[in-house]
Amino acid sequence: MKIVVAHNRYRQAQPSGENTIVDAEIAQLRAAGVEVLPFLRSSDEIPTMPKTAKALLPISPIYAPRAQQELSRLLTEHKPDALHLHNPYPLLSPWVVRTAHKHGVPVVQTVHNYRQVCSSGVYFRDGAICQDCKGKALGVPAITNRCYRGSTVQSALMATTLAVHRGTWRSVDRFIALTSQIATHLRDYGIPADRIVVKPNGIPDPGRPASLGEGFFYLGRLSPEKGLGLLLDAWRRHPDGALGPLRIAGDGELRHLAEQAAAERSDVTYLGSLDRDGVRAVMAQSAVVIAASLWHDVLPTVVIEAMASGRPVLGTDLGGIPYLVGMDDPAGAVGWVVPADPAAMAAALPTAAAGAAALSAPARLRYERTFHPDVVTKRLIDVYASLA
Repeated sequence: MKIVVAHNRYRQAQPSGENTIVDAEIAQLRAAGVEVLPFLRSSDEIPTMPKTAKALLPISPIYAPRAQQELSRLLTEHKPDALHLHNPYPLLSPWVVRTAHKHGVPVVQTVHNYRQVCSSGVYFRDGAICQDCKGKALGVPAITNRCYRGSTVQSALMATTLAVHRGTWRSVDRFIALTSQIATHLRDYGIPADRIVVKPNGIPDPGRPASLGEGFFYLGRLSPEKGLGLLLDAWRRHPDGALGPLRIAGDGELRHLAEQAAAERSDVTYLGSLDRDGVRAVMAQSAVVIAASLWHDVLPTVVIEAMASGRPVLGTDLGGIPYLVGMDDPAGAVGWVVPADPAAMAAALPTAAAGAAALSAPARLRYERTFHPDVVTKRLIDVYASLA
């Protein structure tokens, strides 16, 4: 089986879990015997582009001529079984779907965000969930509110791109929805249910879980939509030391909140950014992982990392979090979900601390059954085979 994997990598200065997932998926497919032909571009290329190429950048999200030419050559030469698209913006353009179909190659797309409808892709604006563009032929609210990169011009371009490519997206042969929430989003967009497959990402197996530690671990980008403020508000409703330690790792615009909490309380530690080994070490010291997102977070990888390490999760009831912790799993949930409200989170913290030990083994088992690379790679290959 021969598969083209197409992805526009996000800038290195903007850490992206999507880049990591694409790299891991390519490695997993190759390990399973699939011939992968990467068709990758990076937004880091933009500053070094010649002036002529930069002049075409404004239209690239709609139609990227160089990408179509290069993809056509690749498809003609290698005649792949399918093209698997991840992020097309800005250097590939959704037009790669049309180019693949022109060559008789079916297209699979993994949907990592809500950008079929939302210019920013996250359904989040000014500190709250926003779906003002949902159901509109042209996302005028996105332009008015400068939702894409804080620019009216770029927001207008992205809103126009989404309008132009509505038919393009609806021609995709198979969508991979990372969670049931994304599957609902796609059906609302008009995609028939029989063209949607729910298949989450997987992460490499970290090995046998360490014995359960104590306290809580928050790992993520320190930005408003990730809910650090919500967590700290809930945490302060308990006496210092009552819940065990809270360890915070990550960086971002809300770093000062983590630093302030660590300075005020003896049970809060801010660790800054951690590498992979550092994350595993802190995970081993902890008992519960917290996912406090305030937006419909599609697939927070930290939840899968927690389960792989045998740690249950306390999360908000938004986006893919309920799916990840198994709220609809007949085998039972491996964590707790609460409304994105400080009082609800505060009430759940003691429950999670007391119940962590009972859910440690089930959390690891859910990872092995649902998110292990062997499981998700087989399901992905089955998707490709269904299009043959």
